[in-house]
Amino acid sequence: MFVMNNIKTWKTLPLTAPCFSCHSLASSSTVVSMTQKPPSSKFRRKSSYGTSRRSILKKSFNQEQVNFTAPFSDEPLVAIIGGGISGLICAFFLDKRGVRSTVFDTGIHGLGGRMGTRVIDEPNNNPFIFDHAAQFFTVNDSRFAELVNAWIDKGLVREWQGTIGELRNGGEFLPFLPSPPKYIATHGMRFLADSLLSETNLVNVVRPCWISKLEPFNGMWHLSENGKPCGKFDAIVVAHNGKCANRLLMTSGLPLIAKQMKRLELSSIWALLAAFEDPLPFSGNTEVSFEGAFVRGIDSVSWMANNTKKLLPSRSDGPHCWTFFSTAAYGKQNKVPQENIPTATATRVKEGMLEGVEAALGLSKGSLPKPFYTKLQLWGAALPTNTPGVPCIFDPFGRAGICGDWLLGSNIEAAVLSGIALANQIADCIQSPGTDPGEFAVGLNHEFQPLEGHDIGQFPGLGSEEKINAAQVYELVK
Repeated sequence: MFVMNNIKTWKTLPLTAPCFSCHSLASSSTVVSMTQKPPSSKFRRKSSYGTSRRSILKKSFNQEQVNFTAPFSDEPLVAIIGGGISGLICAFFLDKRGVRSTVFDTGIHGLGGRMGTRVIDEPNNNPFIFDHAAQFFTVNDSRFAELVNAWIDKGLVREWQGTIGELRNGGEFLPFLPSPPKYIATHGMRFLADSLLSETNLVNVVRPCWISKLEPFNGMWHLSENGKPCGKFDAIVVAHNGKCANRLLMTSGLPLIAKQMKRLELSSIWALLAAFEDPLPFSGNTEVSFEGAFVRGIDSVSWMANNTKKLLPSRSDGPHCWTFFSTAAYGKQNKVPQENIPTATATRVKEGMLEGVEAALGLSKGSLPKPFYTKLQLWGAALPTNTPGVPCIFDPFGRAGICGDWLLGSNIEAAVLSGIALANQIADCIQSPGTDPGEFAVGLNHEFQPLEGHDIGQFPGLGSEEKINAAQVYELVK
């Protein structure tokens, strides 16, 4: 569901935009030396689910700044917390720069984060397959284009030739123009993510693993999962966001990074996966002809896509597997703890979304076929609604950084460019002994701006001929 056509091209990587000097930070009373007590491996009482945003903010902003002064180790090792595409790309480019890394990810079924694909195996060899987060992407930046071309050559990615457009309440469908090209992972988004590190030599992956604590000691970062040591590292990358990232950073000794992470605002989106025995009917007694549609005028649905036609175009029979996404407003209205969705909420949301699909297709009430399989998921931290507009954040004194799509936009290309930027920033810092660390600081004081786009991401450049013409007229009369 992420596309990017309006990312600024950052002409040189790594990016160097010092936000504070070495002198100013070193003279601050908030600097703490690295002669602390060693990290404890004892189990601690877990913080309650209900930790308030205000208490996290207070703890985050009252931290003392970690200031590493010892040289990097002979064979530096970077911890990357989060195995979404931004973290994976960061590891990939660190590998290209000769820097070792370990990726920690919570995924049980695979890597990828929001590049999620769910496969339900069936005895008759007709599996149900759903992309239940990122749906497709476009290419604008030359660095991303180089990667995508390599993925195409390997058969990991192909152009999505199916019809995509806008579906208005009542069944009016307007197809989008074929340009710009739209790309999908050949076997589902998760399988692309799982393949990204296949040719690296210096990357280790640990999953499922939920890093719960970061502790600086003797010039290194010590990571642990609920009291269990997970290793020591020269630098760390936080490649995820939301409340878990905020809790991880709130006592880490990285107040500047924690402050920027806390400024991020995220929407919530419901994903409903549904399998039907037959093709969905459409207004006018026809079958649905499109493979993907942005839905307009429906409170509960913002996007729908036929995964079977998209991912298994040669299949002529079997189930028709659809992904439906809610609007951000509907997600906010029905938000609950995503780890424990009440049955009543799940029932209400599913019914509301199916009713929305029925209305969008122009069908009479009660005429939408009943799906024989459904799976409901809440993306509680789905997409950013604001951004600092910088490729990455890096604190060279704490030797810690952040990457993710939200730093630039809301799509796969933004995530990739962020991972590339941070990998180069870290590698340059490691491989430039004697250089003022402040030269490598970036993004620590950038202000956030609202992020515009669809409820499921940014899609500039996509539109019907009618909408493109209307936009051109608007530009002429402004």
